[in-house]
Amino acid sequence: MVGKIKTTKKPRVLVAMSGGVDSSVAAALLKKQGYEVIGAFMQFWFPSGETYGENRCCSLESFNEAAAVAKSLDIPIYKLNFGKEFKKQIVDEFLAAYRAGQTPNPCVACNKFIKFDLLWKKAKVLFDVDYLATGHYVSIEAGRGKYKMIRSKDKNKDQSYFLYNLDQTQLKHLLFPLGGYKKEKVRQLAKKLNFGVHDKKDSQEVCFVGSSHNQFLKKYLKLKSGKIVDEKGATLGDHQGLALYTAGQRSGLGLSGGPWYVCGKDLKTNKLIVTKSEKSSAVYGKELICDSVNWLSGKVKLPLKCQAQVRYHGVPANCLVEKYSKDKLKVTFVKSQRAIVPGQSVVFYSGQELLGGGIII
Repeated sequence: MVGKIKTTKKPRVLVAMSGGVDSSVAAALLKKQGYEVIGAFMQFWFPSGETYGENRCCSLESFNEAAAVAKSLDIPIYKLNFGKEFKKQIVDEFLAAYRAGQTPNPCVACNKFIKFDLLWKKAKVLFDVDYLATGHYVSIEAGRGKYKMIRSKDKNKDQSYFLYNLDQTQLKHLLFPLGGYKKEKVRQLAKKLNFGVHDKKDSQEVCFVGSSHNQFLKKYLKLKSGKIVDEKGATLGDHQGLALYTAGQRSGLGLSGGPWYVCGKDLKTNKLIVTKSEKSSAVYGKELICDSVNWLSGKVKLPLKCQAQVRYHGVPANCLVEKYSKDKLKVTFVKSQRAIVPGQSVVFYSGQELLGGGIII
């Protein structure tokens, strides 16, 4: 712990500080706005003996950077160890999804189970805070007894895709100070505040996989090589393990006479199916089924016409959402979408408002 909690009558907010520029500026903005700010650095699980590159979210270097920012702001910062919970709910589920032939998004699960559930519960008990804040690029609007999540002003940094599992009881206690800022402006503010992290690079990979996503999967999954076949079943080559490939993938297949695109996996025969046609119905599709659905408002009336996004940097597309079964929804797009991948999230919007989302099955 660095610093001491001061007793004030100001609203108290716990800021999740990762040592990056976004969470650092978020803490500074909230203090300027009059909040009593407490920093929390979350220690997650990471593989033993792994060499981590720059910006890994729970490295000692990152904690030292977060602590330096906290010191300059004259706020306390605490390190909270969530390694056990993170390993069980994020890493183990991540690996289980790959074993089942899916391509999961652990950032969605981390926000759901760790940052906005476990951290909030700990924050209330340990620090008696009124709010929890992060450096996510989104905004919250309140009105008529409901809270809405709105896309960030910076379209390239908008992170609402990862936050569709939130509900009304959580939204009323959350603060997202960066929702109205562009990333360039955030860096300028950090530099003006003399934060050493003002030019720190953004993290791009899943935080716990180390230096290589595929090497991580090879280390923790029992991968079995097999045949690569075309849509007619003709053998074209060999794959290194089905978990290393995802729908629509073009690079890294090691095939001649291409380009070739991954269009399916046969788990029973351990075969990777590819096609030469990027416009193949197996690569582009108009329909999907999803489960584990959450609506931020609690419920919506179906069928629903809205927009849906099937990957983080994707573009929301017009669609119709209907009930498929008791716990599943069917989503039909007006125009075909590329690489609808089982395990990824489909996230629903009405214009700039985040409505909810689910897991593609």
